[in-house]
Amino acid sequence: MNLQTTTTLNNGVNMPWFGLGVFKVEEGPVLVNAVKSAIKHGYRSIDTAAIYENEAGVGEGIREGLAEVGIAREDLFITSKVWNADLGYEETIAAYERSLTKLGLEYLDLYLVHWPVEGKFKEAWRALETLYKEGRVRAIGVSNFQVHHLEELMAEAEIKPMVNQVEYHPRLTQKELQAFCREHEIQLEAWSPLMQGGLLDNPVLGEIAGKYGKSPAQVILRWDLQNGVVTIPKSVKEHRIVENSQVFDFELSDEDMQRIDDLNQNHRVGPDPDNFDF
Repeated sequence: MNLQTTTTLNNGVNMPWFGLGVFKVEEGPVLVNAVKSAIKHGYRSIDTAAIYENEAGVGEGIREGLAEVGIAREDLFITSKVWNADLGYEETIAAYERSLTKLGLEYLDLYLVHWPVEGKFKEAWRALETLYKEGRVRAIGVSNFQVHHLEELMAEAEIKPMVNQVEYHPRLTQKELQAFCREHEIQLEAWSPLMQGGLLDNPVLGEIAGKYGKSPAQVILRWDLQNGVVTIPKSVKEHRIVENSQVFDFELSDEDMQRIDDLNQNHRVGPDPDNFDF
């Protein structure tokens, strides 16, 4: 495996196992440089969302990065997400167009329903199916969907989601959801894989990291990959963007994988998908 190794989604599209997240990174040169640095250092997947209000800067970073490295748009895998206020058939299609315009792209590789808003997410999914069938987006999926949300969606959907992006880290291992997604060939993807930095001084992770000559962050990201979970750590610092990606030259033992699993407390740092009000 390396930084450009891909997993094959249930529709045959290849998605990199590793990417850059830009949650809460404001528009401006810091963002543009982070995206550009990631591409320069071999990242091929960038994940944003309408609600992050930074799609324009991500687009600029993509254009500058492509020019600098001399690769084509087709070599990248770009994800965005439709926000809750835009869930609905026509609204979601319009939101997709807006995201493309801001990003300055002709298509997205992956478009996600950001949250499972009851009574709205199925109409939004119908819009994603239309965009997909029209060839406007290469893959479609969901974010923050629990097992029951997926079951409800799939009971009526023509096309099943290709990806489910959820909060996933050693304090929230989501084993039941992971098993369900695996069974239905829905690729699980981790947001906040480092628990917003909250795990970096964990003694167990520190001990494991020392054994492999790696950082706790690298150990967590490696654990994601060995669990078959796509991961998109966020950073704006070039040295950290590089360090995060240096996880392909070691392998955690089964015992260490289990020790990390055992850190689970079903603890969320983000909102609960069964109980949110936005």
